Amino acid sequence: MGNQPSKKMKRFSSKEPSSHTHADDALPPPMPLPSAVHKDKDSKAASNGVDQASSTTSKDAKEGKDSQSLGSLRSRSQSASRSNGTTNGQSVGTTRAPPPPAINVIPTLTTTTAEATSSPRPKNGPLKRMPSPGPPTASPPGDSPPDDAQSPPVDPPTNPTILANANPNAPFGASLPPSASPISASFSASSVPASANASTIDIDGLISRLISTAYTGKVSKSLPLKTSEITSICLAARDIFLSQPTLIELSPPVKIVGDVHGQYADLIRLFEMCGFPPAANYLFLGDYVDRGKQSLETILLLLCYKIKYPENFFMLRGNHECANVTRVYGFYDECKRRASLKVWKTFIDVFNALPIASIVASKIFCVHGGLSPSLNNMDDIRRIARPTDVPDYGLLNDLLWSDPSDTAQDWEDNERGVSFCFGKRVIQDFLERYDMDLVCRAHMVVEDGYEFWNDRTLVTVFSAPNYCGEFDNYGACMSVSEDLLCAFELLKPLDGPALRKEMTKAKRKSTD
Repeated sequence: MGNQPSKKMKRFSSKEPSSHTHADDALPPPMPLPSAVHKDKDSKAASNGVDQASSTTSKDAKEGKDSQSLGSLRSRSQSASRSNGTTNGQSVGTTRAPPPPAINVIPTLTTTTAEATSSPRPKNGPLKRMPSPGPPTASPPGDSPPDDAQSPPVDPPTNPTILANANPNAPFGASLPPSASPISASFSASSVPASANASTIDIDGLISRLISTAYTGKVSKSLPLKTSEITSICLAARDIFLSQPTLIELSPPVKIVGDVHGQYADLIRLFEMCGFPPAANYLFLGDYVDRGKQSLETILLLLCYKIKYPENFFMLRGNHECANVTRVYGFYDECKRRASLKVWKTFIDVFNALPIASIVASKIFCVHGGLSPSLNNMDDIRRIARPTDVPDYGLLNDLLWSDPSDTAQDWEDNERGVSFCFGKRVIQDFLERYDMDLVCRAHMVVEDGYEFWNDRTLVTVFSAPNYCGEFDNYGACMSVSEDLLCAFELLKPLDGPALRKEMTKAKRKSTD
């Protein structure tokens, strides 16, 4: 691929970011960990902090509803050329006739910026270095959601399913025909495997209670759900995950979301911007917990939506969905403080059942971390047995931990101390081998919420704005349309007071 004229993927003349934003941190030694020294994306949690690699490029401040042409994935048009999008009214990129019978790929990616109440980022302003974050903190007991806060309606999905490779023998795996009845808002144990649940789950009520807590702007020590309800959610979601493939094949339209990391209010902001399920289909790329103050609310709401819309709402595993990592980066402590260690263990059972990767429309490979030298065939991913912990090395470890390199051509050691970095040639060979156009991954905090690599053959999506309250980064969601046009919807970084003001504003809208 790349610049080879014989390939169907067209490239872009617009300038790409020249560097990525990435900070490493090694797992500290108190807990038993894999032999390799794990490192995470955002900061050093151990005392000997590692400097974050500062970004050398920055986009202009994003205000209001801006539109910018960035690229494309695919068009079914067989014409030799087609008009591109524009950046500030100027054409970017060129068109080229594909070698028959390949599908023409038109650079018409667009981005939109969601409105938010915060000052714009100064031009070319680097990300701030994040010191070791403290443990998640909770507000004093007694905080409770307002009675008048209302959650968005949970209606039947517009599309019965976007799961293209469902398992017809699985309880939730079979694709629903257009005439099929919507999944019940309240289902009994008979609708899931017998081991999953022994009582009726009022899923609508659980979603409503969870969402209402987000609009308070505070973190309550107590959870809005009972321990028995949390256990029922985890058991039901786990069985749904295991009933679906390890490598999920999806049909667009779908919205792809990167790391969330327990930033619950920002997750609600994202749903406010992009649409609460079932208004949109979703694919989350992992890292739901750790770092943020409300990992429990975050993962519980996502699991509830998975139960409610199992074939329209999908969640992949991230490197933080792992027992050893959660022990160090906050989720273990949050469960211990706000629930119990038994609840933490129940969530770990869910994490061990999460699918690993997804392919959208046979053209976009989605995974949390990146590629692996152990990946010889897509069946290698399909054969990963679940439930499973994350091993110290190998295919599963790489898919969750690896990173792209803007300097390497092939494979090189990863500064995280675990897995590898893969270069341009690795990405090009992967896309050519599997006839794909784009690798979409998360795992790195990037200044603008998304960042392209290697002639736009790989994109990093990060969805936690103002990450940990220290990075002045945007959050992004990548929307893929039915004809594989992609748009980026952005959340501005908001600090504590601005975030509370934004949630109060959203609460008033929800009660109107």
